[in-house]
Amino acid sequence: MLANPNNSRLHCPKPSQFLHPQRPKCFLFPNCPRSPCFTSKSKFCNLSLLLPRKSGKGFGIRALAEPGVSTNGPQGYPPPYSVKIPVGDRHILVETGHIGRQASASVTVTDGETIVYTSVCLADVPSEPSDFFPLSVHYQERFSAAGRTSGGFFKREGRAKDHEVLISRLIDRPLRPTMLNGFYHETQILSWVLSYDGLHSPDSLAVTAAGIAVALSEVPNSKTIAGVRVGLIGDKFIVNPTTKEMEDSELDLLLAGTDNAILMIEGYCDFLPEEKLLQAVEVGQEAVRAICNEVEALVKKCGKAKMLDAIKLPPPELYNHVEEIAGDELVRALQIRDKIPRRKALLSLEGEVLTILTEKGYVSKDVALGGSETIPDIFEDEDEDEEVVVDGEVDEGDVHIKPSLRKSTPLFFSEVDVKLVFKEVTSKFLRRRIVEGGRRSDGRSPDEIRPINSKCGLLPRAHGSALFTRGETQSLAVVTLGDKQMAQRIDNLVGVDEWKRFYLQYTFPPSCVGEVGRNGAPSRREIGHGMLAERALEPILPSEDDFPYTVRVESTITESNGSSSMASVCGGCLALQDAGVPIKCSIVGIAMGMVLETEEFGGDGAPLILSDITGSEDASGDMDFKVAGNEDGVTAFQMDIKVSGITLPVMREALLQAKNGRKHIIAEMLKCSPPPSRTLSKYAPLIHIMKVKPEKVNLIIGSGGKKVKSIIEETGVDAIDTQEDGIVKITARDLASIEKSKAIITNLTMVPTIGDIYRNCEIKSIAPYGVFVEIAPGREVNEKGQLRLSHRALLPDTDPEKASAKQPTGDAKDVVGSQETSDKGLPKKMISIRKGDLAENISSPKNNTAENTLLPQKKFIRRLVTPAKDRPNINKDKTKKSSSEVVNSVSSNGENTLVNGEANIG
Repeated sequence: MLANPNNSRLHCPKPSQFLHPQRPKCFLFPNCPRSPCFTSKSKFCNLSLLLPRKSGKGFGIRALAEPGVSTNGPQGYPPPYSVKIPVGDRHILVETGHIGRQASASVTVTDGETIVYTSVCLADVPSEPSDFFPLSVHYQERFSAAGRTSGGFFKREGRAKDHEVLISRLIDRPLRPTMLNGFYHETQILSWVLSYDGLHSPDSLAVTAAGIAVALSEVPNSKTIAGVRVGLIGDKFIVNPTTKEMEDSELDLLLAGTDNAILMIEGYCDFLPEEKLLQAVEVGQEAVRAICNEVEALVKKCGKAKMLDAIKLPPPELYNHVEEIAGDELVRALQIRDKIPRRKALLSLEGEVLTILTEKGYVSKDVALGGSETIPDIFEDEDEDEEVVVDGEVDEGDVHIKPSLRKSTPLFFSEVDVKLVFKEVTSKFLRRRIVEGGRRSDGRSPDEIRPINSKCGLLPRAHGSALFTRGETQSLAVVTLGDKQMAQRIDNLVGVDEWKRFYLQYTFPPSCVGEVGRNGAPSRREIGHGMLAERALEPILPSEDDFPYTVRVESTITESNGSSSMASVCGGCLALQDAGVPIKCSIVGIAMGMVLETEEFGGDGAPLILSDITGSEDASGDMDFKVAGNEDGVTAFQMDIKVSGITLPVMREALLQAKNGRKHIIAEMLKCSPPPSRTLSKYAPLIHIMKVKPEKVNLIIGSGGKKVKSIIEETGVDAIDTQEDGIVKITARDLASIEKSKAIITNLTMVPTIGDIYRNCEIKSIAPYGVFVEIAPGREVNEKGQLRLSHRALLPDTDPEKASAKQPTGDAKDVVGSQETSDKGLPKKMISIRKGDLAENISSPKNNTAENTLLPQKKFIRRLVTPAKDRPNINKDKTKKSSSEVVNSVSSNGENTLVNGEANIG
């Protein structure tokens, strides 16, 4: 058992029991410090009466008996305090009172050498009341925590990164349900990673630190929360695994809750069965319970008094007034199936209620139907002799009491209170309709899925596109394929560049709900929903070896009435198939809801699970549980509880109902018309992968990347990407340009062997000692200097012994150009050759061909490296250092050509 939902909602006491004559909107309990009958029994008291409620007519307030700790530290600050708390197979260290003492509360939590500092502050003056608790959370990872600085131009942290936003949401989501209604002081939680050891993750630590800081602060809350991560290695669940352990984990689950309830879970896995997930949740809840129990002892020693006097709730009688005015109309409005007409009807009804309760004043229907109130009119009879007692009068001797009419005084309420109460009453009526009638606003049964329609190939120029519609929720998903240059770079604390070759971006414009609103940078909600859909689809993608593309999915919500993130999963899966991505299987998502305390509306008391919830059911329900996967298992899940928690059996029921829903959605997606093409678009880039020797990669890159740029310009390819292991990826729009660049790279990285013959070689320059010939585009000079080549070796020789005696011996490995410096060996005809002439134009007394051959290595004996000053005519593009990186261009005709550096031509 993880929680007791029946304890989460308390019926409001009768107002007459607690109403103070001088303070009509505040209740005083016997144990309140402001009450004359107050008696101190405990430093902390039960705050469950102020838990967030979906319906009700009033609340009671309990205050703390006394401050949590005396201020006997320096300058009036509480003394420092620290405690070690066991978590998993190790301890975390919690410290308070050391730093940040001017904040309402601040703590540092240490795990290994990872330290997270969190502070809680609140405004002195309350803000305008609203139905949304004024809480903001900001989490930041300082680069200095890992001993480095930002790689950008600005050497300080700026706008929050996506993963920092995601962790901020992880902190916010479990805290918000524990905040008490009626507290309107703006509350800010700031969390920094001050030290990171690369082994102990700071995200779950930050959730726990925030929960402890709020518990120690003056902010009124119902329970202390904590968070842990759960991994699965083999068959063993590990609490707060290290980053190395997570590399082998099948599950990444982050869970947050109280000592007896689960408030938030979020996790990703590779088709894990539902039963395994439930086991992981149970393990995580046990760890959270242990942390919360230790923190309670810390709060008793160091906690501050809660600001319960600042809580302001609507008058309890206002709930009855709103129901009396709008009850019948509210029932009819909630029966409207379509979202927009229903919303307009509710807005109109809310306006009528506001007019009555804030402008005209409220008069009870009973008083209005019974006429004016009868008030006795007392007068004295002056004429005793003509005393007449008429009907309705009372004779009291000399004084007669005569009834008179007087209008009742209308009641007025503030606009804010009326709006808050109208929203809660609407939620109550919706919940009652679902439980009592067994039908939801759109007429569906609790486990029924809305109608599904999908189509692919809408956008002709996009690489892949799909439109997925489920009821009044619609997602337009678009896939774009590219090379590594399109990958998303992740700057993290470790300092190792991380590139994401798959990412999904979610957009929720105000037009999707028929409203006018902000449109700009992605909101925190958009970032969170996008990451959930991305992690859900990631397990079905092929490996980079099988599919070398970078994949970007854009999900634009064009209509929204609940479950838009799960619609992004379904639409994204179809778009991937339409783009020709060879996915492993289809993935779909569904959002589940829940109504607790059904006995309040005539139910049997068992929680009612709802499949494929709408927006109103999400807002009025007690749970939002998103599950993505296929028929075999789950790939991503996210649950937010809006009450004090649920039990493990309820979670099991929700997961099994979600599994049935996924099966239905997959079957409906198979009816997609037109179906996905499952082939690469003709507008998608082509990627060719080739393998070269790792030591030859620098030849492709060139000095400062000059060579690779020249190949791109010459061949017209989009990009050439090289890896240290010798993998070369060529990206282009057509096959011809790929073949061109492929030939160039092949000739650049070829290894000449003795006996190879090269024809039609271009003479690049002439020196007194020989000529420099290009055997292949760019192959003149490499890291060893020059290649030893000979034209004479191809000429017929009548005296082999004499010819062999003239040839020197030595090592001529990887040498281009002639190294013979003897003027006698240089024919006169060679002097007349101009730069740019082809070697085939060189005449020879014995042979008019221009074939050259690479001489055997054992025949070379001369020094082969010539100082640069002796080679004034060498091409400027030739590199001079052995470590230079060169990218060469190769002819496309499959026949390699190697230029001889031998000066003895003819």
